[in-house]
Amino acid sequence: MSEVELVRFFPLAPTSSCPTISRYMFSSAKKPFLAILMLLPALLQASVSDSIKSWIKGDSGNMSQADFERMAMQIREKAIQQTRPPTVSVPTAPVLGFGKYPWHRNIMTTIFWIGERPSARNPVPNNRSAWDANWYRNYGGYDNPDPNRRRNFIPIGLTPRQNPFYCALPYCDISRGNTKPEASKVIPWFRDCFEKPGKSVLKGRWIAINHNGRTCFAQWEDCGPFRTDHWQYVFGNERPRPNLNRGAGLDIAPAVRDYLKMDKNDICSWKFVDSASVPDGPWKYYGDNNTFALIRKGLNLYLHDRNNAKRSPTTSTATRPSLTQMPLGALPVGVRANPFVGIPDQ
Repeated sequence: MSEVELVRFFPLAPTSSCPTISRYMFSSAKKPFLAILMLLPALLQASVSDSIKSWIKGDSGNMSQADFERMAMQIREKAIQQTRPPTVSVPTAPVLGFGKYPWHRNIMTTIFWIGERPSARNPVPNNRSAWDANWYRNYGGYDNPDPNRRRNFIPIGLTPRQNPFYCALPYCDISRGNTKPEASKVIPWFRDCFEKPGKSVLKGRWIAINHNGRTCFAQWEDCGPFRTDHWQYVFGNERPRPNLNRGAGLDIAPAVRDYLKMDKNDICSWKFVDSASVPDGPWKYYGDNNTFALIRKGLNLYLHDRNNAKRSPTTSTATRPSLTQMPLGALPVGVRANPFVGIPDQ
């Protein structure tokens, strides 16, 4: 190999700028050194990153400040990528379709509980719900909201017979024992759940509630606050209408408050979710109205929980609550549930 060919093949340093190295490289007594030099490009090709190779192939002695800074930034970015946690993967089957319904963002949210006495701001006692005349008895008693009287999201000394993760929204689909005329037009899942006139297709439906990066799941078990006719907000784009509780548009149970670490009146975002999109959590533990407790018992949802039977979990998906961890406890759900992560609503 001639001197010209060798310089073209391995341009580490021009011979004109370093005559000592040039004489050493092309001395006939230094053939082993030439053999090593001839192998170096192959070694570089196999082991050096593209950014470093491009620097070596250039004239390092004449590298500009801009080129040096660009190379340094490339190496830094590569090191950062190697230390970052893996990207959140696409949700698997149990959470597919989470983006089906839109988020209602920045909603004033208040607390209510089963057994609550009437007050100036809550004129209706909570011994019964819009869909259950015996709500207090069927739940199993007083859902004490005092944080000092609660443990693991339920009142001390009470094992709820229904899901303690419940909520209320200001629309009811039943009036005087009949299904409201607009219900079939405004409720997205009406055709999937309708059984007969006068039977609600809303009771027990699941919603996701997000507050400060934490996401909780609850079942719709009552109507309010204050209104039972605002379908334009519940199923549409309107904001909640003014009321005595600063325009509140969502009531949540003490269990939801405790999980989300909320104040008495606070701001949340919420959305409807199909039961198949509900991940593990304490909301799967209790209740003969709880979709997941019913599945664990092997009961037919079309007979016992018709409003969640379509697009529901199956025995092949995770239906038991997680006993080893709270997957939504310390961090947002990310692409599955956080309204501020870029999953488009569909």
